[in-house]
Amino acid sequence: MEDIEDDMLEQEEEEGVEEEGESDGSENPSLLPFKPPKRATRLHIERSSVCSRAYFVVVMVFFHVYILNVIALLLYVHYNNGPGELVSAAETPSAPGGPGGGDSSLPPPAPAPPELHVQDHSQSVSLPRIEGIRVGHVQQVSLVPHSSHEMRTLSLKPLLFEIPGFLSEEECRVVVQLAQLKGLMESQTSSPVQGQEESNQPLLSISTEEVFSLLDLNQDRLLQKQEIVSHSRSRDGTWLSPDNLRQILTGLEARPAGLLTLEDFRRVYDMSQSPGQQQIGKLRSQFKQRNKHTWLYQGLGSHHVLQTLRNRLISLTRLPPALVELTEPLQVIRYEHGDFSNAHHDSSRSHSETTCAHTRLAGNTSALTEVSCRYLTVSFYLSSAEEGGETSFPVADNRTYDEQALGQDGVDLIDTQETCGRGNLRIKPTAGTALLWYNHLSDGRGWMGDLDEYSLHGDCPVRRGVKWVANSWVNVDPDHQLQVRYQRLVAQRHKAKSTLEEHYQPLSHSDLHQDL
Repeated sequence: MEDIEDDMLEQEEEEGVEEEGESDGSENPSLLPFKPPKRATRLHIERSSVCSRAYFVVVMVFFHVYILNVIALLLYVHYNNGPGELVSAAETPSAPGGPGGGDSSLPPPAPAPPELHVQDHSQSVSLPRIEGIRVGHVQQVSLVPHSSHEMRTLSLKPLLFEIPGFLSEEECRVVVQLAQLKGLMESQTSSPVQGQEESNQPLLSISTEEVFSLLDLNQDRLLQKQEIVSHSRSRDGTWLSPDNLRQILTGLEARPAGLLTLEDFRRVYDMSQSPGQQQIGKLRSQFKQRNKHTWLYQGLGSHHVLQTLRNRLISLTRLPPALVELTEPLQVIRYEHGDFSNAHHDSSRSHSETTCAHTRLAGNTSALTEVSCRYLTVSFYLSSAEEGGETSFPVADNRTYDEQALGQDGVDLIDTQETCGRGNLRIKPTAGTALLWYNHLSDGRGWMGDLDEYSLHGDCPVRRGVKWVANSWVNVDPDHQLQVRYQRLVAQRHKAKSTLEEHYQPLSHSDLHQDL
């Protein structure tokens, strides 16, 4: 093989020499036979290097574009769902109320979370509080994506804010229709109709001796603390009010033997029924109103407008979602011509003899009465009354507060039917506007303190038109540990219920009918 290759190389060299000789010695090149010119040898190395460089540049450009897109996507997700954003993830840009937003269409249904915030229930929570700064101060709050609402401070005592455009016209209409579909009921504490005289007789017109006999369960003519506690529980105050009970128990504890005879009981009971004590309990016992109302469930499975309303409330108040989810349902009230509600406090003072109604599962079972413990109130106007129907805060921003002075000199500021126009602050109902006020002061440690007495408020009579309003309360127990224990108990029950439903799902009434 090597010999053959050497012969071929020698033959090619000889042919090359012959061609050169013929070319040099020929005088007439045209007579020579035509031979095509040899093709130039391609520089494979250079061509290959050029293609590789261009390919590398293109790949790097696409790689950088891809990296930039990924970074932009991460930034978008971070700023839209980050922990510092007040916007609820369930909201959509089509929600109303922002500047320049005139679209009144409903937002799409908010995706329901798979379960309650079970982990939050077992953790310690705090109560953020919005600063009022000064009366008339306007601050921007973010409730829906790509939009903001103006929140104006109306009062510092109580801390009261107004948020116009909180609901759209369509959302107001849906809430009203849901209330009508659920069915309205007459208020239990209605004022007498025209033509009837109001009875001044108490609900229980019995003598002191008869009260003593009713409390004396074993009929030994001596009253013990257990007898008073076990036979005097009442939530509406028709039996013995918390102030009456406090006076009786104070008198009992002052006795060395811890017992009350009939004579001892007569003194402490008559003192608890004195005019001064009756005046102090007037706000609770003599509250009157006339309207129609219903309650709408806002949890999982409810109408998406109601869920959106609750999510927006969480963004406004900045409270832990777990705390808001355990509050009362949404109350919707209809005020017709002449309907009203006297001045009252939405929440109650805390005493050792009382327990919060919402934490009764984990509360003190020996407490005398259950009371409402509402940290704040958010009221939504669903319609605009043509005349009347203002929300009145009769003592807002007063220098001092004196409950007994509310009903002296022929002026009773509690009676909104007669003295609504004399209130310090009156707010005209405007559809879509929300009011937020704190019923309690801060204890200085991030929790709920004493009742803010200046939060006294009522509804003026409607003179023309119809007034629709919805109230949402956030329930908090003044005892921080009791509130945490209650949330942990609810979380455990919810977890147990979820586990049971995974193994057994019977067809029940709740599966056939979805509560509004």
